Amino acid sequence: MDYYFRPPGPPKPDTELETDEEKEELKKPKKEGSSHKEETDDKWAPEKGKAHKGPRKGEEAEEWAPTEKVKCPPIGMESHRIEDNQIRASSMLRHGLGAQRGRLNMQAGATEDDYYDGAWCAEDEAQTQWIEVDTRRTTKFTGVITQGRDSSVHDDFVTSFFVGFSNDSQTWVMYTNGYEEMTFHGNVDKDTPVLSELPEPVVARFIRVYPLTWNGSLCMRLEVLGCPVSPVHSYYAQNEVVATDNLDFRHHSYKDLRQLMKVVNEECPTITRTYSLGKSSRGLKIYAMEISDNPGDHELGEPEFRYTAGLHGNEVLGRELLLLLMQYLCREYRDGNPRVRSLVQDTRIHLVPALNPDGYEVAAQMGSEFGNWALGLWTEEGFDIYEDFPDLNSVLWGAEERKWVPYRVPNNNLPIPERYLSPDATVSTEVRAIISWMEKNPFVLGANLNGGERLVSYPYDMARTPSQEQLMAAALAAARGEDEDEVSEAQETPDHAIFRWLAISFASAHLTMTEPYRGGCQAQDHTGGMGIVNGAKWNPRSGTINDFSYLHTNCLELSIYLGCDKFPHESELPREWENNKEALLTFMEQVHRGIKGVVTDEQGIPIANATISVSGINHGVKTANGGDYWRILNPGEYRVTVQAEGYTPSAKTCNVDYDIGATQCNFILARSNWKRIREILAMNGNRPIPHIDPSRPMTPQQRRLQHRRLQYRLRMREQMRLRRLNATAGPAAPSTLPAAAPTLLPTLSLAPSPTPNSTLGPRHVLPETTAAWEDSETETYTEVVTEFGTELGPEGEDEEVPVAGPEFPFTTVETYTVNFGDF
Repeated sequence: MDYYFRPPGPPKPDTELETDEEKEELKKPKKEGSSHKEETDDKWAPEKGKAHKGPRKGEEAEEWAPTEKVKCPPIGMESHRIEDNQIRASSMLRHGLGAQRGRLNMQAGATEDDYYDGAWCAEDEAQTQWIEVDTRRTTKFTGVITQGRDSSVHDDFVTSFFVGFSNDSQTWVMYTNGYEEMTFHGNVDKDTPVLSELPEPVVARFIRVYPLTWNGSLCMRLEVLGCPVSPVHSYYAQNEVVATDNLDFRHHSYKDLRQLMKVVNEECPTITRTYSLGKSSRGLKIYAMEISDNPGDHELGEPEFRYTAGLHGNEVLGRELLLLLMQYLCREYRDGNPRVRSLVQDTRIHLVPALNPDGYEVAAQMGSEFGNWALGLWTEEGFDIYEDFPDLNSVLWGAEERKWVPYRVPNNNLPIPERYLSPDATVSTEVRAIISWMEKNPFVLGANLNGGERLVSYPYDMARTPSQEQLMAAALAAARGEDEDEVSEAQETPDHAIFRWLAISFASAHLTMTEPYRGGCQAQDHTGGMGIVNGAKWNPRSGTINDFSYLHTNCLELSIYLGCDKFPHESELPREWENNKEALLTFMEQVHRGIKGVVTDEQGIPIANATISVSGINHGVKTANGGDYWRILNPGEYRVTVQAEGYTPSAKTCNVDYDIGATQCNFILARSNWKRIREILAMNGNRPIPHIDPSRPMTPQQRRLQHRRLQYRLRMREQMRLRRLNATAGPAAPSTLPAAAPTLLPTLSLAPSPTPNSTLGPRHVLPETTAAWEDSETETYTEVVTEFGTELGPEGEDEEVPVAGPEFPFTTVETYTVNFGDF
């Protein structure tokens, strides 16, 4: 068994020692009459007049510099490149604290003391405990990074340890300092990662860490630094991913990001444009790159797509992937890649690599391995951008419970509450800039790139409290042993099937996202091996960018979690680019699935803000300023309706194919007479007017009923006309009015009473100030009537005969406003 320790460095040169050539010269016999000084001068005679690079004898020599230490990247414990079966331990306290949980930055599950705890913990506190990692290749090890247990209850971490190496996992050699086994100092708390470097690298395949002392229980997490010396064993080589694109695979600071985007713009000036969404709270610009065949302008009928990253400053993989995507699209477009050319010419693409530049600067100071799980997550002001958007879910769900949707509250493009728009509202500067950007551009599809998990999450992200009916149905289903689907449906959007299609399109094209044997990064696999999950079921939150985008704009937004390591080492970037490249392109192409078109009037003028509704999906979209629209739909046949203010709705059937390419569905709307209808409704006191559909056949009974109602209205009109004539011929009104009867007044009808004893009291008519009554449709007059009250039979009876009621005389004063145009 061979172990390779680094040989000692060369000794420091000593200017006082003579070289071997000088010693040989001294052994030679001296010339007669010559002195030692002369011999020394003759020694340098052939070199006179030449430029000497090194020091001559007696001159001061250059200072000796030690050889620089080898710096190796992590072997992949945190990123899960090291699989669970490559990690072993001497024992474990329970399965949730097994060796597979001993990865750097491993997070505990929602409930501690379950199967997903936050470290490896030994069964007991014996001194023979260890945790071992197999790299499956010869590796030059340079150091170990240790961390304590992730827990809100326990305070467990290792304070010192030994390190051993092996090539066969049977015979182990301990790392020594030349005299004894070398003790490495560990952690002083449970969260901060601590690096322990090896003074000299060791070449081996296996590495073990032997805890020596600890605080609390024997628990730890770790990462190992090592450079591969030999290729991986051929059996495992099939899982290795090698990047083939010549791109800039490194981490970019704020200055480097700006410079790279400038270079891409200079390389492809005809298809790229760099602009800013706004500024962060510290004044750093939020840069964006537009890629299109006509950058700077929205083309009619061309959908707009967006990728955003860096909502959390410490999740940097999405940031670097978007920078790589910029370079890739530019170079492939110049090289004539037909797929990229089609995508660029038919889509307006927006790439924003850093929505939280302040948080990234904080995380980058600690580097990829030494920042904790939350360092740099928030903005400078302390906001979490991902969930700092207005909560429109509660507004919509409250309106649905009151049956206000869609009559009083729309089911799409909900307005932002006024309290959120006030200047003193507690809203981050970055979110204000993002909302303004969303409203300026008619985005159709988008995704935000995050880290810490490996899955795709789709809306709703906010959990909805189930109704009493749903709870009862769930209880009955549980009693029968069935799934509680009724409760789970409360988290789904009307576009649930479409969101699942979009999520699967990315996850299935990703090289590792749908591999079920990998499981979840931190806890159980919530995706069931499919790589997709509903946000409310997985990690419920309110005010997220996904829910806001869906309810306030036309854009369908998803969250893509790219990997387990939030801040991977730059040596991982080529591999991660290959894992995600095809998925990034495939997801962008989904913006061309569904239907699209232009809504105009009969003169060809585009209609903006028209609502596009699809039968069976209780969520519409709005047309852009140019009248164009896009509606992402799954393959199938749909009944589509377009409505706009002042126009008659129009509907047609549109088909969506499986192939990429939206179906063209244009609409031409005719102007409606709703303005005149509203005027008529106002004249009628905004009371509902019975609607008669001429196209619907009427039964004989309905026809007779309609005829009787018409005859009744005509008789009423004639009676009002006669009463008006009688009022103009009647005597003047008395000085005092008769007292009203103290009893309850029955309903007064304007029809003449058939009772012979009824009498008419004196009538007083106001003087006319308008034209003659024959020329006026509306008249107002006041009269005093004393008569016996009777009631007419209901309109719907077969015979219109008076119904006898309590007959007694009464006197009343009434003012009538008669609109003869209503009859």
